[in-house]
Amino acid sequence: MATEISTLGEFGLIKHLTETIEIKNPETIYGVGDDCAILQYGEEKEILITTDMLMEGVHFDLTYLPLKHLGYKAAMVNFSDIYAMGGTPKQITVSIALSKRFSIEDMEELYAGLRLACNTHGVDMIGGDTTSSRTGIAISITAIGEVEKGKAIYRNGARETDLICVSGDLGAAYMGLQLLEREKEVYYKQIEAAKTDIERMAISQPDFSGREYLLERQMKPEARRDILQQLRDTGIQPTSMIDISDGLSSELLHICTQSKCGCRIYEERIPIDYQTAVMSEEMNMNLTTAAMNGGEDYELLFTVPIADHEKIEKIKDVKLIGHITKQDLGCALITRDGSEFELKAQGWNPLK
Repeated sequence: MATEISTLGEFGLIKHLTETIEIKNPETIYGVGDDCAILQYGEEKEILITTDMLMEGVHFDLTYLPLKHLGYKAAMVNFSDIYAMGGTPKQITVSIALSKRFSIEDMEELYAGLRLACNTHGVDMIGGDTTSSRTGIAISITAIGEVEKGKAIYRNGARETDLICVSGDLGAAYMGLQLLEREKEVYYKQIEAAKTDIERMAISQPDFSGREYLLERQMKPEARRDILQQLRDTGIQPTSMIDISDGLSSELLHICTQSKCGCRIYEERIPIDYQTAVMSEEMNMNLTTAAMNGGEDYELLFTVPIADHEKIEKIKDVKLIGHITKQDLGCALITRDGSEFELKAQGWNPLK
């Protein structure tokens, strides 16, 4: 009897398929299991490689996501993986599958977004592949970066008493998605109700005033190169790091599982933007749940030795949210009233 992939989920499937793979080449320093693979071909630098695939209807909806934004976002999510390893992105390859509904002008828009992202971060576009699709568009990007030998930051380096830090704020991208999905539903209901062309022409566009930040976080995320540079300038070498693509809970559990440790984070310390809070209340959603599990923030989650406490407090746009504990204490969120809840990976899982 065949086993459904959803029973394992994305990361369970990856582990199932790759846990028995043996490394054959000495140049392969680190394979499956982190934000990037690491190769060693020279004496001073290590090579970082990561890849991400975005599928229409799964990862994005072109009803409200312009192709230029898609190109920009597709590049940024790969740059973010490189930064999460402490590295610098240098090149990308771009592979695209597209159906006949897309024109040359559409592809020019997509590449305009890719070029903008590459120009902003000093990255070269060096190749890729193009093929046809029967169902829409898919874009797959492989990013190549470098890091000084011995300076790569893995997920498995967190140690007891380390401080847990996060950049930026959380939950805004998720609330931006909820806003777009809500307005899309309203729009299509109006289209269905309209009986004449005049009625269809009279349908108004959604008013997003006051919600611009939420839309930007969802449609045009920014990889946090600035945070990595501040860490370097301050002389802080994180003991572990990961970018927040699937939600704070999921990413923190990755660090704790691979570092064989536990953690405590505090609800009152989780950074949340005002627009996120207002939108959460408007949609009758739990704000902390959105911040913990929403995903697509592409902020950096990292741990530092407790001795770096004063240094980390001086870094702009970084918040200390908790600390690492012994493994047998588990992973928990401490609420504002002092209650303790076990962390669960409730973030984005594309295979469910």
